[in-house]
Amino acid sequence: MTKVDCFKKFFLKILLQFTVLLSLATGKEKHRKTFPTLTVSHKNIFHHLINGRLTGTYVNWIGHSQMPNGELEPEFLAPLENLTVTQGRDVSFTCVANNLGEYRVAWIKSDSKAILAIHTHMVALNPRLSVTHNGHNTWKLHISHVQLNDSGSYMCQVNTDPMRSQSGYLSVVVPPDILNQPDTNSATQEEGITPEGGTVQLVCSATGVPMPSVQWRREGGKDIVLRNEGRDKQVIKHVDGERLTLHNVQRTDMGAYLCIASNGVPPSVSKRFDVKVIFVPVVRVVNQLVAAPVDRHVLLQCVVEAYPKPLNGWYRHDGTKIYEGPKYQMTEGMINSYTWQMNLTVRNLQFDDFHSYVCSSINGLGKSEARIRLQELRLPPTSTTTPTPYVYTTVKPRRKATQSHIKAATFDVPKIKETVVTNHVQENEIAGAAFEVRLG
Repeated sequence: MTKVDCFKKFFLKILLQFTVLLSLATGKEKHRKTFPTLTVSHKNIFHHLINGRLTGTYVNWIGHSQMPNGELEPEFLAPLENLTVTQGRDVSFTCVANNLGEYRVAWIKSDSKAILAIHTHMVALNPRLSVTHNGHNTWKLHISHVQLNDSGSYMCQVNTDPMRSQSGYLSVVVPPDILNQPDTNSATQEEGITPEGGTVQLVCSATGVPMPSVQWRREGGKDIVLRNEGRDKQVIKHVDGERLTLHNVQRTDMGAYLCIASNGVPPSVSKRFDVKVIFVPVVRVVNQLVAAPVDRHVLLQCVVEAYPKPLNGWYRHDGTKIYEGPKYQMTEGMINSYTWQMNLTVRNLQFDDFHSYVCSSINGLGKSEARIRLQELRLPPTSTTTPTPYVYTTVKPRRKATQSHIKAATFDVPKIKETVVTNHVQENEIAGAAFEVRLG
């Protein structure tokens, strides 16, 4: 083939493509009625002209608009289904049509009127889109790694005159996600701190499609207490909304609060917020008066409520600090986030051990003490019996009765007025009370 022949062939090809482009742009080409409602991007077609892609298939798709006599009309065998898919997944539309003959199936994004594919050829420059054909009557439009902007109506269209089409809607859903909030003056993103009686406001914003709902709950199923400016309060299990405001906060409100976001698209998500209430230590004794006999062990106990965590200790009546050793054993157990139990065991009691003991607690907000009085318990003498002489008779001798040991002794005396001592040392005013007897 000579250079002249090659040039003629190339020129005719360009002329044909330009004619098609002109007809689509002006609407005067008789085959323009193939897809009368379709708006084709001139830039998109020009791109394919430059790259030599608008060739036979495109011309055939545009040209076959009239129904030949005697042939069966194309028909859709099943509707195009509406689809719902989670963002990031893959999805496919399926179009089933019979009696196509020389007609072509095109895929179109309805809202933008953009041609995505014709037959098995892609038009859209989107690597996530592809089409397949089973060689018979089924065409599929595949969308991989679906994004939110893929939502909308998709059309499967056949270029008859008038054109035939069916549409399906793609809904892209997004699981909920909790957004980080900027720090505030009174709290960090995941923490609320206030003095007792103050106010805490927790904020939790969520995003997702559809828009998530936000609910607040306390960890462990505890109640949420909402207090007004007065004395009225409401005890509930959950609060709806992005903001949780706690007024007149008490130490019992301290703990973890969960922000839970859900929109019907799994999984739901949650975020943990810690509410911390700071207050001066409060010390109370388990028993203000304890009695125990000499040479035994005795256990003294105090309960401390404080936050931040206090420094706790034991002192003798004269202010001497007590340390761990052969004589004393000290343990401390945490009951909850603001309560501790202090234990002091005094071993092998002697007469100089019977006096007052002070349990003390101090944190950055203040100090508190309480006093326990330890008294000697005088045990009654044990009773004995004289053995019965052995007598030679037919009657069996009686066994002697002895009391081998004493398990415990408790004495009833009038009650002590119950006292909670805070921020200072207070002696027990014993008007008489039931006191505990320890026989370690």
